[in-house]
Amino acid sequence: MPRNSETRRRTFSVSAASALAIVAFATGCTAGGNLPDGHAARASPSELQQLGAGFLGDTPTPSPEATVNPEPGSWEGVVPPAGYRVVLISAGQDAATATLTTAVTDWASRERVELHTLTAANDEEVEARAIEALATSPDLVIGVGSGVIDVLALVTPQHLAQQFLIVGAELPEPTENVTSAVWKGATFRGTGLSASGDQDAKSVTPKRADEAITAGVASVLSGLTGIVLHLSF
Repeated sequence: MPRNSETRRRTFSVSAASALAIVAFATGCTAGGNLPDGHAARASPSELQQLGAGFLGDTPTPSPEATVNPEPGSWEGVVPPAGYRVVLISAGQDAATATLTTAVTDWASRERVELHTLTAANDEEVEARAIEALATSPDLVIGVGSGVIDVLALVTPQHLAQQFLIVGAELPEPTENVTSAVWKGATFRGTGLSASGDQDAKSVTPKRADEAITAGVASVLSGLTGIVLHLSF
């Protein structure tokens, strides 16, 4: 999947609201999403069920930013350990974003994951929500909705110790801590690019969204990060 290196950049500055959020968390208070501090018990890849042989196909050691094409079902059985903590950041009032948000919520309930959802209406709010999430050091930050892409493209390289998963879209130049799960019709890569990728709301169905979140988390748990999972349905 070709990438455009001339990605639109803007200066990342912490807004007054975001700065207040940092202060609140630093003093042990919670704000916005009432996010708790602390870390989950993390399982090592050796303690997890292994991914199927078809997950990476012919690229057993994918390079950074590589796109792989997992075989359907090759991620089944890889589930989060007890105490796994996730923050979901969503941006958008469209049907596709709602479907993705519901899929993450249903997945978290099914897998008994501790999930906190933060919503945003614009770039400034996405920035503030990202700072709220980062302040609690969750096991994973999930982003859904095309509205999160531009801001996360700037935030994620500054926080390499935090794992991120983007579902139904991808960053133009992901760093090692960003994994994406996309499929035909759901490969949006941000505004201001000569080729932003496919964006077809009809392709975002509950089943596809569920498969994408499951596959994406399985990849992160297995230590395969910084890549794009292009799913076929």
